[in-house]
Amino acid sequence: MTENRLRIAFMGTPDFAVPALEALIDSRHDVVAVYTQPPRPKGRGQQVQPSPVHQVAATHEIPVFTPRSLKKDEAAQAAFSALDIDVAVVAAYGLILPPVVLETPRYGCLNIHASLLPRWRGASPIQHAIWKGDRESGVTIMQMEQGLDTGPMIAKKTIPIRSQTTAQSLHDELAALGAILITETVNRLGSEGTLNKEIQDDTQSTYAPLLKKDDGLVDWTQDALAIDRQVRALNPWPGVWTVSDDGKRLKILSVEPAVEAFTMAPGTITDHGGHVACGNDTGLQLKIVQPENGRSMDAVSAINGGYLKTGHVLG
Repeated sequence: MTENRLRIAFMGTPDFAVPALEALIDSRHDVVAVYTQPPRPKGRGQQVQPSPVHQVAATHEIPVFTPRSLKKDEAAQAAFSALDIDVAVVAAYGLILPPVVLETPRYGCLNIHASLLPRWRGASPIQHAIWKGDRESGVTIMQMEQGLDTGPMIAKKTIPIRSQTTAQSLHDELAALGAILITETVNRLGSEGTLNKEIQDDTQSTYAPLLKKDDGLVDWTQDALAIDRQVRALNPWPGVWTVSDDGKRLKILSVEPAVEAFTMAPGTITDHGGHVACGNDTGLQLKIVQPENGRSMDAVSAINGGYLKTGHVLG
């Protein structure tokens, strides 16, 4: 069986895409160009910094392209076409790829999507899988088309979501999994010249929209397990928060569902240990919180410092 070296353009921006780029660089194929979002101000000093993908490409002396648009920039489209690539690999790139770009590579564009499609199409599949109580997540390699994450599926790998899984831990697991799966897929494409594809069942699709700050507000009438999932899913962004009795915002960084029943009004701080009553007579213990304009601390320290008071109801 012939093992062809493929010419690849990699298109990605954040940390999630880095393991896949590194795996393809280490493969038998040639990553001839990297596309990523332009450098942007970052951190407290707001210094302009290249994206994580940009940094890896520069280390390996791979040409980097940072167009602000591929949809309207004809010069950028022409430069992409001139690369004469076999396939483009896309991972959390952040730009819309118009048909002229999707159709330029010989084998089209393959996307590394952080969910088990057709479940959780959209911008925040990792967070939604945890938040909505899924028992498993995974990575899907799909052939890109004009629709949002609607293209034919090529390969999948599944991992469990555990009771302690956070958005960060799942992100890291899926990034590593995506690197393995895309390398296997590209190797198969190089050897066989084709890929088997499965059409998605649109009737089974769910959508994971871009997260908003208000998504992090706790509704204490929910049961404790639902709030625990929200905390694990939405930290660090947009963060989970409630309003303390003085009207100030309190970030909730870590919680633990309680075993015992709680019959007080939802949101009530029931004791000095930081337990809070939730819906359906459930409760959870605040573990790590962060008062407005303050540092993070354990709940007992927050109570001792007067940021929280037993008997008060969180809003």
